[in-house]
Amino acid sequence: MSDRKRRRLSPDFSAAYTDIQSVLLRIKPKLGGKHSEYSSLRSDLLHLAVLAESLSKHRPRAKKDDEWTRRADDLDHQGVTLWNVSVMQKDVPDDDYRSVCAAMRLAAFRLIEAGIEHKPGIQSGYRARLRHVQIYSAHVRLFPPALIHVLQLASKAGASLADVEDVTLAAGVLGSAAKYADLLKAAEDPQDEHAQARARAMVLYYSSRMEAAFREGNDGVADFMLEKVSESDQYLSLLTPSDRRTLAGKLLGIGKNMLRSSTPADAAGNGARDTVKWIQKAFAIIEPLEDTADAGDELLRRSILRTLARAYFLSSGQDPENLARAEASLQELIDSVESSMDHTSPEFQQLRWMRVAILKRRKAPRANLLEAFRSIISHMQYSEGTITDILLELRSLGHDQGLVTAIHVHCLERAFEAQNSSGLVYLDRLLVSLIYHCSKDDDHARALQELSAALDLLDAKEYELPKIPTTACLTLLWQFGDRHYHAKRWGTAADWFLIGTHRVFGSMSHISNAKCIRKAALCYIQCGEHAQASAIIRRCPPTEAATHYVALLIAAHQGLEDEAVAAVREMVHASNFNKRMLLLATRLANESGMKNLLLSVLDALLEASVQVGVEAEPEAITLVRCIIRLVLRMMSEPAADLAAFIPMLLRHFSTALSVVAALETKEANAVGTKDVSWLWRTAYNTAVQGCSEWENQEDSISDLFDIARQLLQIYTRCPAVDTDAELQMFLINASFAGAAGRVFASRRQASNHATADADRWGLVAQEVASCNKSISQLISGTNSLDDEDMQNARSFLSILSVFGVEIACRLKTWNRVLEIIEDISRAQKVDLNTFEAITDILWVEKGCPIDVLFAALEGILHASLDRAALSVEKFSRWLRAICTILLSRSAPADRTKAVQYVEQAVGVLQDHAAERDPQGYPMDERHWLLATAYNTGIECLHSSMLDEAKRWFEAATTVCRFVPDGESRAEKISKTYSQLLERYSR
Repeated sequence: MSDRKRRRLSPDFSAAYTDIQSVLLRIKPKLGGKHSEYSSLRSDLLHLAVLAESLSKHRPRAKKDDEWTRRADDLDHQGVTLWNVSVMQKDVPDDDYRSVCAAMRLAAFRLIEAGIEHKPGIQSGYRARLRHVQIYSAHVRLFPPALIHVLQLASKAGASLADVEDVTLAAGVLGSAAKYADLLKAAEDPQDEHAQARARAMVLYYSSRMEAAFREGNDGVADFMLEKVSESDQYLSLLTPSDRRTLAGKLLGIGKNMLRSSTPADAAGNGARDTVKWIQKAFAIIEPLEDTADAGDELLRRSILRTLARAYFLSSGQDPENLARAEASLQELIDSVESSMDHTSPEFQQLRWMRVAILKRRKAPRANLLEAFRSIISHMQYSEGTITDILLELRSLGHDQGLVTAIHVHCLERAFEAQNSSGLVYLDRLLVSLIYHCSKDDDHARALQELSAALDLLDAKEYELPKIPTTACLTLLWQFGDRHYHAKRWGTAADWFLIGTHRVFGSMSHISNAKCIRKAALCYIQCGEHAQASAIIRRCPPTEAATHYVALLIAAHQGLEDEAVAAVREMVHASNFNKRMLLLATRLANESGMKNLLLSVLDALLEASVQVGVEAEPEAITLVRCIIRLVLRMMSEPAADLAAFIPMLLRHFSTALSVVAALETKEANAVGTKDVSWLWRTAYNTAVQGCSEWENQEDSISDLFDIARQLLQIYTRCPAVDTDAELQMFLINASFAGAAGRVFASRRQASNHATADADRWGLVAQEVASCNKSISQLISGTNSLDDEDMQNARSFLSILSVFGVEIACRLKTWNRVLEIIEDISRAQKVDLNTFEAITDILWVEKGCPIDVLFAALEGILHASLDRAALSVEKFSRWLRAICTILLSRSAPADRTKAVQYVEQAVGVLQDHAAERDPQGYPMDERHWLLATAYNTGIECLHSSMLDEAKRWFEAATTVCRFVPDGESRAEKISKTYSQLLERYSR
């Protein structure tokens, strides 16, 4: 090369070229490198692009075969190489590598640009340099002239940069493309030999500028470029089907992006309205390909129609007519795929959903919406997603509950027809949703009817809901029922509760049915339909306490006291019984005035408290006091059934005694003195009242006195109680009354039966003896009793002794009689009436041994003489009986004792011989004494018992002084005694 040609290359050009070569040396080893080298590779490529662009500004205007031409060929070659590498890797999904490829295209374009002349024509001399550049447009490989190709390269490089969001570089390269576009438009092609290539290049340029402007957010430029593309029929008419698809795809992509970005925030549909323009242009561009058999065209056309229908739909808020356009577009789309697609495909389902959305927006009749939903349900595959879509969509139809219910029912029906029973898994979700929507229906009767029909459908299929879904459904039903209940819509609430007893929920029926029925019964109680409530509760198994509690409420509101009492008795023995039920029942019984019910409830509450143990005993005492007070109040009412109340009263007093005794055993201070005082006084007073008012209840009265005595004994042992004479006397009275009552009851029982009950009399004998002992100890152990109380206590002991003798006679235990007589004889003060009563008993007792009777008679006689408590008439009778017994024995000792008694009688006779004496000795007894003494004396003489005979005759002679004609009788006795004495003395 000559020196002149070398001088034409400026130093800046040479330096730039050298730098480019250096960068290329760094780049080439990295082209097949690892991901970690992408960042440095991209930086080198961008640097290379800058160097190439700079070189383009300093390139000389060279001629053929000079040095510049060789370097230009080298730049062109390197650019073509880089471009082809980027094209071969264009489908790599890695975003980082896509960014590298975009930078590679930019560098390739700048290298190629640096190697061409400033104003290349349509058929430039640089065609040979570009012969290796492969321009890929779909499946068609073309080799266009240089300027056209350079414009295409610039457009594609700009589009690639815009695609990776590098808008600055994209703007720069598309700015260069604009210059080439101007050159191309200004270039002449008289024969239109390159018209199609020119059109394709210009459309590619406009579409690339359009994409870049859209991504940059420059909507004005994007719209301008859209108009350039779509309104140039000169260019569009020359495009190949592949170019049309590419262009339509770009417009569709921009439209979709605009639609996605505008939908969430643009409720009015302004963004969607702008989108319509883009999608319409895309459809207009692809529409001429409608008759082609290319599958890609059909798919693109469907996608455009689908997006267009959506855009029309979303923009219908601004332009109502777009709603009709959306429906027309959708119908056209459906018609286009009707025969070419599986009706269960996701795309077809998407079209059906779009139809539903359009029908909803234009407020189509129920029948149309129902048919649209049925089409979706009939062709859908049951899955979590599809069911969720259905249920979410139904939420927006809450204003038309009939439509929502019909859709649910159809979904349930189809679930049983789904392949491999895949729909059964989602029955629970559908049913829960149906229940929820039915609860929102203003027409309660219709809602319940439709819900029942749905449940009957499942039942007809012999389907039983599993436990967990059943629990969820029942929870909803109860929630809705409770809501109506609290709003005082009790009939409605009852219907919701009763739905829960359907056989579909059978997996939990053993737990839930009873609860549902009880809730419904409570609702009927609230609205006054007691008969209905009673009929409902009878469907409930009688095993749970809550069921009987509801039955109690029903009976109480109906005034059926007997049924209420029976319910209480069943309730306390049923499972899951809680004492709180009884507390509520107590309040109910008190408010309703049902005393028998209140008594039964308190009784059950007491029983429950007693079963708890010592911890509940103070509460039990309070309860038993309430019960006793209530029973006494009921007993005081006219026509009260005492025979039923008396055992009840005794039972509760016995319970009170047991509780108090348990408390005393645990801790003396734990006994409440006021409670015990009230209990023993009430028991005592009630027993006293019973003595006059209770007929033939001697045993019950005795039991009550015994309870009063035991309570009083506990009361006296309390630390805070001072035992005074009054309490001691109450103890004595209660003890005696209890024993006496036993005796009276035994007498009455014996009179009503031919044979006496020996065991009963034996127990009574023990009780009488125990009572006697207790009273004796009380008397001997206290000095606080006054004379009157002491006298009364001793009289009780005397009566108890008589009772003892009476019982001993009945039992033929004569030794016991002797023991009683001896005990009485040893007493310091004894009422003679005691001995008299004992003697009377023994006297009439046919089986009484003589010695027993004699002991009694002798005892009473001694008591009369020793205590100067003499009743002459009775004394004479007792003495006559004693002497008769003694003389009948004919024993010397007995006759001696008999003569002593006669002598005592003579002494008494001497003191009470006056006729005016009110205690005068009876005349017939005087004659008996005279005759007995005289006759016995004669018998003693005949038996040669002279001394004894003398005593008898002396007694007879003394008696003669107090009988009529006594002197003559005395003489006769004296004479007879003398004669007999003389005779037996010989």
